[in-house]
Amino acid sequence: MAAQSNSALPENTILENYRVSKPLASGGFSIVYLAYDEYGAPVAIKEYLPAGLSLRGKGQIVPTISPEHQNLFRYGLKCFFEEGRALARISHPNVVRVVNFFRANETVYMVMQYERGRSMQEHILQRKGEIKENFIRHVFVQLMNGLREVHTNKLLHLDIKPANIYIRNDGIPVLLDFGAARQTLITDAPKLNPMYTPGFAAPEQYKNRDQLGPWTDVYSIGAAMFSCLSGMAPQAADLRLDKDRMQPCVKVFKGKYSRELLEIIDWCLLLDHLERPQSVFSLQKAIVDNRPPEIEKPTVMDGFKRMIDDITRPGAKPVRQDPPEKEPR
Repeated sequence: MAAQSNSALPENTILENYRVSKPLASGGFSIVYLAYDEYGAPVAIKEYLPAGLSLRGKGQIVPTISPEHQNLFRYGLKCFFEEGRALARISHPNVVRVVNFFRANETVYMVMQYERGRSMQEHILQRKGEIKENFIRHVFVQLMNGLREVHTNKLLHLDIKPANIYIRNDGIPVLLDFGAARQTLITDAPKLNPMYTPGFAAPEQYKNRDQLGPWTDVYSIGAAMFSCLSGMAPQAADLRLDKDRMQPCVKVFKGKYSRELLEIIDWCLLLDHLERPQSVFSLQKAIVDNRPPEIEKPTVMDGFKRMIDDITRPGAKPVRQDPPEKEPR
């Protein structure tokens, strides 16, 4: 299905109590605007407008949806609305704050707190990949505090990348632009153009989407950390599945960063989702403790604990756990 080019809402369009100023970003799924509320405070408004299902010309307000796309458009709209409802329940300094969401103009709008600062992508471009290890550890450990809260609320981000990691002026990182509704839409409509970012999307986002879980966001975290080191995205996961050309970070960046950090990034970027960190907490702990993966031999109690974690993890399926081998006598 060919994507269509949609025009942004005209300047000064009124959406409930908000006045649209200008578009901030646009993609195949939505358009984000800078707007102002009735008190003149800035907000960011995200408009559900999948390019493959709707069309809006210049100067128009209401998009046109052809009859054959009506059901799918409404299904995606429902997913987007429910995602807004779920995000509105989250109040965390490392997650963008959703302050309102409503239906208008035959679509849905999500109103978010406007953040001042710059994206991680801008930071990487400015530093040309020369980013210090302390900065990487500091930003991602904080960011994962917010991601843990997201997962606790049975949500996945599914679009973590430097462009969606915002560094506030006070240095605090914030997760922006969730992609869970996008992923739901393409799961049920495989003919739609992909709505994920090559290099940062995990292998299971291309196929086997029933395997999506916290480990999917972990892969994207690893890819975002990789881009801090290299200044570019890693090889796209679908291409890696066909022919993996990625060299381990421990080899490419040896001597520039600690071996512990490099091993952790390589751990996150493993193609098999069961071999990656299975929770954000385990990844975060590895970074904080400055230890590479699997530094300690698992005990029987560790095996039982992981089984419980796998069963209770949001959206996860139980994973078979074999007991550790006995020590030789």
